[in-house]
Amino acid sequence: MLFISTSGALGRYVELPVPVIIGTRSLLALLFLLLYCKWKGIALKVDKKHLFPVLISGVLIGAHWITYFYALKLSNVAIGMISIFTYPIITAFLEPILLKTKFQKIHLLLALLVLLGIYFLVPSFSFENNYTIAVIFGVSSAVVYSLRNILLKTKVASYNGSMLMCYQLAVVTIALLPFLFTVETASLISQWKGLIALALLTTAIGHTLFLNSFKNFSITTVSILSSVQPVFGIIIAFLLLNEIPNKNTVIGGVLILSSVVIESIRSSKQESNNTK
Repeated sequence: MLFISTSGALGRYVELPVPVIIGTRSLLALLFLLLYCKWKGIALKVDKKHLFPVLISGVLIGAHWITYFYALKLSNVAIGMISIFTYPIITAFLEPILLKTKFQKIHLLLALLVLLGIYFLVPSFSFENNYTIAVIFGVSSAVVYSLRNILLKTKVASYNGSMLMCYQLAVVTIALLPFLFTVETASLISQWKGLIALALLTTAIGHTLFLNSFKNFSITTVSILSSVQPVFGIIIAFLLLNEIPNKNTVIGGVLILSSVVIESIRSSKQESNNTK
């Protein structure tokens, strides 16, 4: 969670167009992970029946990163990170539809809590306001992130997290490669520190550990642990960028993250009762 939390500050730090940042990040992270897989002897073979969903997950993670980084560029680390943390509640609504599980009425109350949190994040609901657009991008990012996690939920048990990330990164790299030729090489080189950090710390290490955590923890436990990401992200942004969230952002963040913790703990107790 600490490694993934660096994404907010680094996304604001790197001064390049968003598609270029994500494309370069994916390309470098792919190289890092391919070397790691070769070193560890991790096979890159995927069963044909799983190839399509794994590739689609690459499209979804690419869409997640792009919308998330636009949210960061249009606002700040606090708003960008908090807005995507609507994803656990969005997941709670999508799972019954996609996985045919039972819908639970408490999710409506938690959704209202999230909406109240979003209300505090946005000073005024106007498309002329960058913060409004940033939150829309952030929530859109949360939707595709939820879809990606649901899609991979049944796949990580049989595949290594690093291998799955290689396929996803390959999809993102191929899709965004043309954008890398829209900027001068000197511009890319001038931002090398932030790009390497994004590729290695946030992506190659952070997201691989995140996927592998599904093998050792329930999705519920991972969601609870994930709630520390905005906190870590805001602290990192303060240390690196001197960004300090205002009162309304803090209130909105507390409301949204509270809904995540409530849902996670509730689901955890339910899972525990079902196994007894």
